[in-house]
Amino acid sequence: MACNDENEPLLSGLATPRTQKTNGDRPKKRRFRRVRSAPFADFVPTDGNREAALPRSGSIFGRLNPSLKKVALFLTLYMGLGTICFYTTRTQIKGDKTNGILDALYFCVVTMTTVGYGDLVPNSDLAKLLACAFVFTGMALVGLVLTKAADYLAEKQEILLVKALHINQKVGELQVLKEIETNRVKYKFYTTLIILVLLILTGTIFLYKVENLGLVDSFYCVCSTITTLGYGDKSFSTEGGRIFAVFWILASTICLAQFFLYVAEVNTENRQRALVKWVLSRRTTNVDLEAADIDDDGVVGAAEFVLFKLKEMGKICQQDISVIMEEFENLDVDQSGTLSVSDISEAQSVETRMP
Repeated sequence: MACNDENEPLLSGLATPRTQKTNGDRPKKRRFRRVRSAPFADFVPTDGNREAALPRSGSIFGRLNPSLKKVALFLTLYMGLGTICFYTTRTQIKGDKTNGILDALYFCVVTMTTVGYGDLVPNSDLAKLLACAFVFTGMALVGLVLTKAADYLAEKQEILLVKALHINQKVGELQVLKEIETNRVKYKFYTTLIILVLLILTGTIFLYKVENLGLVDSFYCVCSTITTLGYGDKSFSTEGGRIFAVFWILASTICLAQFFLYVAEVNTENRQRALVKWVLSRRTTNVDLEAADIDDDGVVGAAEFVLFKLKEMGKICQQDISVIMEEFENLDVDQSGTLSVSDISEAQSVETRMP
């Protein structure tokens, strides 16, 4: 089954011998079942610890989400180094000051999140260069590490959200996991929205009570902060306010960024589901059968039909099929068109012998 042969059927390796109809006999219908590696197929919840029964699959809690220990380490190093640098050059930073170390930490957070109120500004070449360096490294830290950590935390809260939505129903852990896997993006959107609303309310109340701003001014300052506008006419000016701001600004700006990310993901997912629904609901025509007949034998098999529908749904493309078929052909050592344990073992031995 040479991959270079253009006339070679793409799925000839997957094609099964067709049974000829003789004496009115009909070929036995082949049934396709769920593969063993499908999500939740092998998971059986235990009756013991419910939380322990929840698997941390690679698709949700895997390598895409960084370890919180690494996040804390990177954040601590950045904040510590920034605080030391800006504290050392505190005489070269002008504006409304409270406490030297606190102001340096506050300035570091405001710089990293690009809020930039203007209540503290660098006033020398050295301070300006430090600010330039820390704003770029801070944006990289937020984009590459902290947003993934926020995504990880949002996913951790999905279980609690789903359980809360089904609090009056007897829902097992398996049903919870299926619900999360099916509507993962939607629940992350809802979770982030709830957290964002709580952060906005907390910031508004704090500014109103501690910074003695009016209710409208407090809400205005919150909005200009979390959107990183940072007009500067309203900001945290007291020592207690800046202690609160160090944590609140970081959390709220990242939360808003994640919220808009999930809005885009929900919109994309809805469009994809609408396309899938349209593909599955429309009638199959002769033109579709001709397009689905990959090996041009005049008959469309189950594998060909599935591939055709997946391509229509935009889930795979011709390049994906070609790459998969190339791997299949490499594993099909005996060129039988099927894979067996002996094929896999022989293919692995060949790879081992290769330099």
